[in-house]
Amino acid sequence: MNLPSSLVLERWNVGAAAPRVSAEGADVTELDEYRLVRLASAGDRSAFERLYRKHAGRIYALCLRMTGRASEAEEMTQEAFIRAWERLGSFEGRSLFSSWLHRLAVNVVLNERRSRGGSRAFEALDGHHDRTAASPRGSEGGGDLERAIAALPEAARQVFVLHEVHGYTHEEISEVAGIAVGTSRAHLHRARTLLRGALTS
Repeated sequence: MNLPSSLVLERWNVGAAAPRVSAEGADVTELDEYRLVRLASAGDRSAFERLYRKHAGRIYALCLRMTGRASEAEEMTQEAFIRAWERLGSFEGRSLFSSWLHRLAVNVVLNERRSRGGSRAFEALDGHHDRTAASPRGSEGGGDLERAIAALPEAARQVFVLHEVHGYTHEEISEVAGIAVGTSRAHLHRARTLLRGALTS
């Protein structure tokens, strides 16, 4: 998924040294990402711009799936990179930078949900746990599936995206979302049930 050309990092709250970058012209495949991170953490704006250009599309796609709304996904993508700029010094290289950035973006989306009282919505669910429910992943047309995912209730959509699309375990979802493992399983079951209904109707 291409990042919208309108998505430009403008809302920086971290001082004059922070970069303003666009999402176009990205090609850092031959660069040492860890070297870029080290340079960026030392204040190199060009290095951070390259990191942004390499990863912005994937982060936007993640935020879009989790929020279901383009405008909110753009805002969450911007916020994720603001946080990344602020916290680059905490990246120790024990995992891929993309993994670190991905988890940071997930936290941004879930924290925004919590600020709107979403933690209660995560917990409130009438449903039972079903570990045998079939996943619709890969079984239908991509466009129809994406639209069906976007139409899911927010908590069910976010658990589905984390578990089925990005490979989070229920234990990991429990940790990042602040919910019980059983609640995560129940939301996933609800998402699968709703998706099967939407894709077979």
